[in-house]
Amino acid sequence: MAVPDNHRRRPTVTKQRSDALVLFGASGDLARKMVLPALHELWREGRLDVPVVGVAISPWSDEDFRRHAVAAVRESRPDAAPEGFAARLSFVSGDYRRPATYERLRTALGDARRPLLYLAIPPALFAEVVGRLRHAGLHERARIAVEKPFGHDLASARALNRTLRESFPEESVFRVDYFLGLDACLDLMVFRFANLLVGSVWNRDHVARVQVTMAEDFGVETRGAFYDAVGAVRDVVQNHLLQLVALAAMEPPAAPGAGALRDEKVKVLRAMRPLRADDVVRGQYRGYREEHGVAADSDVESYVALRAWIANERWAGVPFRVRTGKRLARTVTELVVELRPPPAGATDTAGIEHLRVRLSPHGQLAVGLRTRTPRPGSAALDLAARVTELTHEGDRSERERPEAVAYARLLDAALSGDAAMFVRQDEVEASWRVVDPLLESPPPVAMYEPGSWGPPEAARLVRGRGAWQDPPADA
Repeated sequence: MAVPDNHRRRPTVTKQRSDALVLFGASGDLARKMVLPALHELWREGRLDVPVVGVAISPWSDEDFRRHAVAAVRESRPDAAPEGFAARLSFVSGDYRRPATYERLRTALGDARRPLLYLAIPPALFAEVVGRLRHAGLHERARIAVEKPFGHDLASARALNRTLRESFPEESVFRVDYFLGLDACLDLMVFRFANLLVGSVWNRDHVARVQVTMAEDFGVETRGAFYDAVGAVRDVVQNHLLQLVALAAMEPPAAPGAGALRDEKVKVLRAMRPLRADDVVRGQYRGYREEHGVAADSDVESYVALRAWIANERWAGVPFRVRTGKRLARTVTELVVELRPPPAGATDTAGIEHLRVRLSPHGQLAVGLRTRTPRPGSAALDLAARVTELTHEGDRSERERPEAVAYARLLDAALSGDAAMFVRQDEVEASWRVVDPLLESPPPVAMYEPGSWGPPEAARLVRGRGAWQDPPADA
């Protein structure tokens, strides 16, 4: 769509809090399940004092949208009384392709001049909506938030960025990955950088290997058609898991603020070697091809295990093992940092000392230390493994609803212009660079049994360097 010359100037960047929120895709599943309950949380905490304008093609009135929002909030929090929150909502019904929709949006915004534009819509619609916003002049002084996936490979990620940057400067673009808003991700940085004991061993001199597991005990459920077009690499490896590796491996930020933090994550991702065929095992659970919406001959992976290397001074020679999958034995996300064994001859239980940092299922950080203690009643130096759990529990309501809490935190930050928990474009490109070779030439999928820890072929990635560390059943 052509854009008039009077709208080609660079938008003004403001540090003030946004004075309205526009929710595109207001009648969709993402808005119902996540965004509207999160906005209600902000309102309940006194952090949402601006109008919220929903935009969608649904033929709704303001009252229809308010009733929808009340029902969405009560699905998430049955004891809520969201009528006060709903009173600040209004709705614009219209086709995203028609200029009249954006004129109605301008009217609905009233005196607001610094809106946060939240695109809870399919990525295929981003270019259309961004172009129309620019054509209408609604991009001026606005911030824009977009949901992952940020492209489906490196080339498409760059194309999406060009679309966004034609209308918004980088500092006004907020790429939303709810995973970065979880308490556990924030606590992981505190755990690493605020504890001298942990910081002193968090390097290749003391660490033999690092393992990241993101497992789910359920399948694709109602998302078969979506998942079969995406697969595990695009769904969680390129974003959630590489972000977690970056948080675990990065250097302490040189200064406070979003820029320094994101600089360090980018350095890690750029230091990672692009994946090769012998670094990866892809898997598919038995029964996947019978799921609704999945092709009968699908070779899309529901499981992936990989071995990554970070070529910098802190981590040179330390393998980072990453695995994720559906229909595995448990639902859990965790980081295991396995320490180097003591000098030869001190014990015959080398390699069992590790830190286990649990990030889910409740979105709170739990740290388990596995170490050696003398066996009870032994006169000789006979050492055995012992596990001690040091757990941060957090608020019960947060543990029961971690994604809603994460979304509320991210929305609040985007309204304020705080970019620390959002993904910068160079991070997006660096992570796609790592996985692109795998997407271009994927190895065949290996079948695995539901309820297992994945295909036996994954043992190839760790042979000769210790086994995969499965999460304990009672943790």
